[in-house]
Amino acid sequence: MRLPELHPADLTDAQRDLRDRIVGGPRGSGPQHFPLITPDGALTGPFGVMLHEPALGAPLQELGSALRYATGLSDRVREIAILSVAAATDSAFEQWAHERVGRAAGLHDTELAALADGRFTSDDTTEQAAYDFCRRLLEDTSHVDDVAYARLRDTIGATTITELVVLVGYYRTLAQLLDVFDVGVPDEQR
Repeated sequence: MRLPELHPADLTDAQRDLRDRIVGGPRGSGPQHFPLITPDGALTGPFGVMLHEPALGAPLQELGSALRYATGLSDRVREIAILSVAAATDSAFEQWAHERVGRAAGLHDTELAALADGRFTSDDTTEQAAYDFCRRLLEDTSHVDDVAYARLRDTIGATTITELVVLVGYYRTLAQLLDVFDVGVPDEQR
């Protein structure tokens, strides 16, 4: 990792406030499918990076919290979308963390492997449309024309389209942060 771990005793007031919001919010109080905190108190994954720049980290973590806890996306669709981003960006941490969350959301090992390989299929039309749309956002730079938009809107609705666009952008940002600062899977979790 290119940034030092920040431990609770070493935090500024702004960093401490952000850490408290991450750990004390729904992420820290709900089921822990992957550790948010290392044994010595540092935050893991993108949260550790966010802590270094609380002016950006605070709104970024709020957006992530909204995507996870305040959208209409089903748990499965949300994790399908996140794992699509992880595969497209080759983000080891996001793949590792969200495979665990995906299992808890009901994704099976064969589905997780298919997502990692970029070949996911589902009999559920909403899941398939969401996956296909996320892949398009990640791979295709062409404009979403009226015909494609109308088909997508009729399948998943404008609200879900908005949620997926924001989710893909958010997790792409996290993947870039993790890549630039060389944050991988925590050593004790490998």
